[in-house]
Amino acid sequence: MSKLLDFMRELGRDATLAAEYTQDADGTMRSAGLSDEERQAMLDKDYDAIKRLTGLVDGQFATNHSVVAYTE
Repeated sequence: MSKLLDFMRELGRDATLAAEYTQDADGTMRSAGLSDEERQAMLDKDYDAIKRLTGLVDGQFATNHSVVAYTE
């Protein structure tokens, strides 16, 4: 499994990591040991590069959905 795919899965599971990523995406990815190419693909939201780097194809991506309640 690719390091990028592992990172993406952990990002979906770990709220602390997700918060760190929101604050400093590149720094968080550097700390996770992602390559320059992997980091750039994520920063650019380059879906084709992410698919190539993770080995996944369309239809294999899964998303986690969060429900957020706001009070007025």
